[in-house]
Amino acid sequence: MNIRNKLIGLSKHDGTMRYLKNTSWLLAEKVLRMSVGLVVTVWVTRYLGPENFGIFSYAQSFVGLFVVIATLGLDSIVVRELVNSKEKRDQILGTAFYLKLIGALLVLVSLCIAMQFTEHSNQLNIYIFIIAAGTVFQSVNVIDYYLQSEVLSKYVVYSHLITLLLSSVIKLALIYFEAPLVYFVFVVLFDSLVIAVNQVCFYFYLKLSPLKWGFNKATAISMLKESYPLILAGVINSIYMKIDLVMINSMLSAESVGYYSSAVKLSEVWFGVGVLICNSLFPAIVNAKQISEQLYYSRVYKLFRSLTFVAYILALIVWLLSEQIILGLYGEEFIDASPVLSVHILSAIFVYLGVSSGRWLISEGLTKFNLYRNLAALFVNIGLNIVFINKFGIIGAAYASLISYIVGFYLFDLCFKNTRYILLLKTKALLLIFPYTPSKSVNTRVKN
Repeated sequence: MNIRNKLIGLSKHDGTMRYLKNTSWLLAEKVLRMSVGLVVTVWVTRYLGPENFGIFSYAQSFVGLFVVIATLGLDSIVVRELVNSKEKRDQILGTAFYLKLIGALLVLVSLCIAMQFTEHSNQLNIYIFIIAAGTVFQSVNVIDYYLQSEVLSKYVVYSHLITLLLSSVIKLALIYFEAPLVYFVFVVLFDSLVIAVNQVCFYFYLKLSPLKWGFNKATAISMLKESYPLILAGVINSIYMKIDLVMINSMLSAESVGYYSSAVKLSEVWFGVGVLICNSLFPAIVNAKQISEQLYYSRVYKLFRSLTFVAYILALIVWLLSEQIILGLYGEEFIDASPVLSVHILSAIFVYLGVSSGRWLISEGLTKFNLYRNLAALFVNIGLNIVFINKFGIIGAAYASLISYIVGFYLFDLCFKNTRYILLLKTKALLLIFPYTPSKSVNTRVKN
């Protein structure tokens, strides 16, 4: 009866239930997008073949090196401002919209300049420009920030699911009618357009109008000053995530990019599982900090250990069955991707530790260390790629990624006193040591 009364009491707290429903919408949408997206991507990959899929992946990766300019690191800042200053909604949204629009135009200009220093074919440059044009429509994503601030993520989910459905149907139709690569490139642009139209429609549905948005110079300057470190971190992360494919294309061939990208996409789908687990469990860990340090770090360690255990099982299964997975999903034509998958999936172990420890850095107010470790991983990755790709081919790029994740998300913690205790917890998690024994440096402090 006591439990039942607590549940009834919980349901009466509208704020709590709103956040629970909001989170469930987001989690359901992510799982569905991952699942459907993987299936459609596999079909598209099989249809295009290694060379065309390599060209397609390279074009997206090349744009990805610049697209962070369009976001300007404004996402979390705009959401916070909308929550704190509801009366300035139209001014905040309007300012953010125009800033993102200017950022999108800068992306296009930057790409045009960068293309002058590459050996791309005219056709490849057209593909790159078509994909990059989608950043203009992404300026409307400021509506997404408003929906987040009002805990109305179900409309964001609706928008993404409608786009996913239309995009998937179009891609399958293109495969059926044996369309050339350029049509798949236009689908990327189409996705950005559909999301923008959906968000505007939902905004009008809420009896609001983007026509009331206005630009405020002081607000713009304030936003840009605060977002500067986030822009820098975003640039580093964007380069880190895309540099492998760009370097493989430059040093090997588009076909090699196709093999490598097809394997990496399978790994990265599972990387998202760690993010979902962290997003679900970390609020409980943060709350434990208000009770005692011992309970807090006990839960941090349990998160590390649980994610490591999941990653071990995942890595072992994929490592043993990598050839069968590639043959089953992509066919004999992509068999050269098998060794890449068996190595790259091992990165999940350290990606999971990186994602979970990243939440700890946020909790402790040590976000600058996240920038430092991404920088360290980036430099290691680029340096190893130069050597390994030349010597070992695409499998060398997979090893370079694995080592860079180990350096950035594990060994890096040794460099600073603030992170050495977390390094100890990560090491215990990697060894699957089950009992948690608090360090003497962790002082229990009970909330009064």
